[in-house]
Amino acid sequence: MPAYDTAAPEASPVKILIAGGFGVGKTTLVEAVSEIDPLRTEERLTSAGVGVDDLDGIESKTATTVAMDFGRITLTDAGVVLYLFGTPGQERFWFMWDDLLYGALGAIVLVDTRRLDRSFAAVDFFENRGLPFIVGANCFDGEQPYTTEEIRAALHLRDPDTPVLLLDARSREDVRGCLLSLLDRLITQAHVTASI
Repeated sequence: MPAYDTAAPEASPVKILIAGGFGVGKTTLVEAVSEIDPLRTEERLTSAGVGVDDLDGIESKTATTVAMDFGRITLTDAGVVLYLFGTPGQERFWFMWDDLLYGALGAIVLVDTRRLDRSFAAVDFFENRGLPFIVGANCFDGEQPYTTEEIRAALHLRDPDTPVLLLDARSREDVRGCLLSLLDRLITQAHVTASI
C-alpha cells in the first residue's frame, strides 16, 4: 500500500517591499505584523545627520533604518508566506531600493499625509519599474484628516485603480488587511495578464 503525505501543502513564498519616505512608519509596520522577531538595521540619529536628514515634522525620531527591515507572516487562508522587506527611507540610502526590488512581486507604499511630499519618490519608483503596489496612508495619533480620494489625487497616481487604504502601522489587523489587499491586486493582475 503506498504511503500518502498527509502534511499540509507548503505555503508559497512571496517577497513584498514596504517602502516610503523617511519616518513614515515602515519599521513599525513590519514589527506589527511579523510572526518572527524582525531583523532591524536601525541606528541612532546623530549630529552627523544634521543638515542631511530632514526631521521637520518628526523631531522626536531618534533612530533610522540604514539598510532594511525584514519580517515574515504566514497567511494560511491565502496559502502564502510573505517575506517583508522594509526599505530605508532616507534619500542617501535609496540606491539599495533596486537591489531590494529583485524578486519582489509587489509593494506597500506607506505615506504620512502630514509630509506627503516625501512620498512622491517612492510612488514614482514603483510606477517607473512597473511593480504593482498599494498605498497605505498611516494614521498617526489614530487620525487621518484626508479621505482616500483626496490622498489619491494629491499623489497623482498613474493607475486610477491603485488601492489607497487608511491604516495604523501599529495595528496587526490593519497591516494584515493591507497585505491581503495587495495580494488581491497581484492575483487580479496575474489573471488579466494570463487572459491576454
